[in-house]
Amino acid sequence: MKLAVVANVLQSEEAGQTTHRLAAECARRGHDVWVLSPGAFTYNADDRLLGRARPVPAGPRRPAASLDDRDVKWVTVDELDLMLLRNNPSVQHAWAQTAAISFGRLAMRRGVIVLNDPNGLAKAANKLYLQTFPEEVRPRTLISRDDARLKRFARDEATIVIKPLSGSGGQSVFVVRPNDQPNLDEMIRAVSRDGYVIAQEYLPKAAEGDTRLFLMNGAPLRCKGRYAAFRRVRTGGDLRSNVHAGGRIRRAVVDDAMLGLAEMVRPRLVEDGMFLVGLDIVGDKLMEVNVFSPGGLGNAQRLEKVDFVGAVADALERKVEYMSYYRRNFENVEMATL
Repeated sequence: MKLAVVANVLQSEEAGQTTHRLAAECARRGHDVWVLSPGAFTYNADDRLLGRARPVPAGPRRPAASLDDRDVKWVTVDELDLMLLRNNPSVQHAWAQTAAISFGRLAMRRGVIVLNDPNGLAKAANKLYLQTFPEEVRPRTLISRDDARLKRFARDEATIVIKPLSGSGGQSVFVVRPNDQPNLDEMIRAVSRDGYVIAQEYLPKAAEGDTRLFLMNGAPLRCKGRYAAFRRVRTGGDLRSNVHAGGRIRRAVVDDAMLGLAEMVRPRLVEDGMFLVGLDIVGDKLMEVNVFSPGGLGNAQRLEKVDFVGAVADALERKVEYMSYYRRNFENVEMATL
């Protein structure tokens, strides 16, 4: 299998660690694996799609820092079997996110399997994507730049959370309680500098943290009876439970409510071609759908003592095998004969 991973974070963040684990596991299995950034593509004058990429060494998994820039070479994307789009939109310029999606589409047209589907990722470019899922899985939400509507929503709900529509990582997130109303103008200005404002009902269970549950091919990722999931617990008075905001990792208990929620969002995720997804869940509500580079798979692996990364690599191999079988047996067969 010839695999390219499009990534812009490999060394420190949760998402980077997960991305490198996947790339290194495929290399360990003897596949040709390359890593390239969203800015490393070239659409050549001879109609070939190329990319400047670094090889991931075979053998035992090594730290991401061991990838040697001296080994960078041009790879013909047209000849790949599979491409993983794992670029993290929270740490890049807007053009880079668009470029990864656009070049991913070109790769698909050349017969490369691209995951997650770039057409689906284009729909999920900001947090409005959450509003396309069933109403019962979402917190009550207002999205606006109108101060009066935002203030009215805050009064009606008593306690709300406001955050920017675009971006991630827990930046510019405020909890607004009744006694914070005098400062609401300043909070709205801080958030609206970057565009639209999301105002959501405050879920009391958020004080206990949230659970990230991984889905693969639309279903909860499960191996040996264990779910790929972990809890992030808040520390101190910080609203955010993100690991880089000081949140602590704990073992998750995946209950029927979470599984029911996953089942309700499955049809949309499958329709949009979302292969590997991280759901952030508080109680019985979905706070975020992570489709670009969901991180923390190593945390779930460590807590559950199960090789979830290997299970994902198995699924990638099966997809390439099925595509190869199709090409060998059906690609040149006239549709009328099928």
